[in-house]
Amino acid sequence: MPIADLPGVTDILVIGGGIAGASAAAELAADAAVVLLEAESQPGYHTTGRSAAFYAESYGGPAIQPLTTASKSFYESPPAGFAEHPLLTPRGCLHLFSEAERDEAERRAEQLAARLGGVRLVARAELLERLPMLRPEVVAGAIDDPECRDLDVAAIHAGYLRRFRRRGGVLVTAAPVASLEREDGTWRVRTPRGEITAGCVVNAAGAWVDEVAVRAGLAPFGFTPLRRTIVVFAPEGWTVEPRWPLALDILERFYFKPESGHILASPADETPSPPCDVQPEEVDVARTLDRIEKATSLRVRRIVNRWAGLRTFAPDRVPVVGPDPRAPGFFWCAGQGGYGIQTAPAMARLTAATVLGRPVPDELAAHGVEAGTYAPARFFRTGTR
Repeated sequence: MPIADLPGVTDILVIGGGIAGASAAAELAADAAVVLLEAESQPGYHTTGRSAAFYAESYGGPAIQPLTTASKSFYESPPAGFAEHPLLTPRGCLHLFSEAERDEAERRAEQLAARLGGVRLVARAELLERLPMLRPEVVAGAIDDPECRDLDVAAIHAGYLRRFRRRGGVLVTAAPVASLEREDGTWRVRTPRGEITAGCVVNAAGAWVDEVAVRAGLAPFGFTPLRRTIVVFAPEGWTVEPRWPLALDILERFYFKPESGHILASPADETPSPPCDVQPEEVDVARTLDRIEKATSLRVRRIVNRWAGLRTFAPDRVPVVGPDPRAPGFFWCAGQGGYGIQTAPAMARLTAATVLGRPVPDELAAHGVEAGTYAPARFFRTGTR
C-alpha cells in the first residue's frame, strides 16, 4: 500500500496500524471516511508481526472465548478477495497437566466442553502417542482442543489493509501522534506529517494506548505491556512431524508447536516492559529451552530464530472496547493481550458498532459477546478511576 499524505479532515481517525487498528478501520470504512494513522514506517511492525499465530477457542479465558468463537466464521470463510488462500489450517491443541494439576484440568475441561464441541480429557497413553517427546513422568494427561488452528497472520493483516483501501480508507505511516485536542466538537491531532481534524478518534495503538490517552489529556487506565519470548530451534535427534499439535502447559509455563520443520517454543513469559521495539533477553531464551527440556526429550541442535513481542493488558486483563466516558468522540480498541489475532474480526465489528452507535451485531451476540463486558465505563463503575 503506497504511503499517503495526511488529509486535513476525516470522519474517523484510527490510531495504530496493527491488527486491532487495521481490522477496526476496515470495518468502519464501510460507513465513514476513515484515516488509519501508524507511527512506524510500516503497519504491523510490533506485536502483530511477532505473533505465535494460532487460533484456539480454549485459550484466553471466559472474556476472550466469545470474541474468539465469534471470529471463527470470518476466518473460515473470509470475504471475496480478502486472501488468496485459507487463513486457518488444522493444528489441534493439547493443554498438558501433571497429576498434581488433575483437579484443575478436570474442572477446566468441564467448563470448556460446555461451550466448545470436541473438547475432552486425554489420558497419558494417548497423549504420549500424539506427542512422543513428552516425558511420561512429567505429564498425566491433557485437555484436547481439536479445533485449534494455525493462523496466517501476514495474510490476515494484509487482507484487512486491502479491505480498508478498497473501501476508500487512507493509511498514513511514519506519523506518531504528538497531541490530541478537542475543539468545537472535533479532535485536532498533530503529527510530524501534519495535522488532521476528525469527528472521533479510535485508540488502537497497542502497547502505546495509554500514551495516546495522555496526549489527549486523559489519565491512563494502567495498561501493562508484557514481554513474551519466542524461540525457534532445530531439535537434536528428532524429525519434526507437521501433524504434531500445539502443546500448551495448563498453567502457561511454556508452549511449543511445529514450525516449518523446526520447533517454535515460548516460556510464556510476562515481563513488564515500557512500550518499545522489544527484543528477546538471553535469560528468557535460556528459560525457554530449560522448560522445554524439562518437559520433553527435545534437545536444541541449533537456534534458528528468536524474537519478542509485547502483549498489552488492561488492569483486569479484559479487552477494552468502546467510548471513553471522559471525552466525547474518544474510543478504545485496546488490551487484547496475546489474543489480538484470534479475536480480530469480532473486536473490529464490536469497535465499529460502538463508534457508530449501533447495537452489538447479532452474529457476535449469538456467541455471548456483550458490549458492557469490554466497555471502558467498567473502570468507573468499579471506582478504579
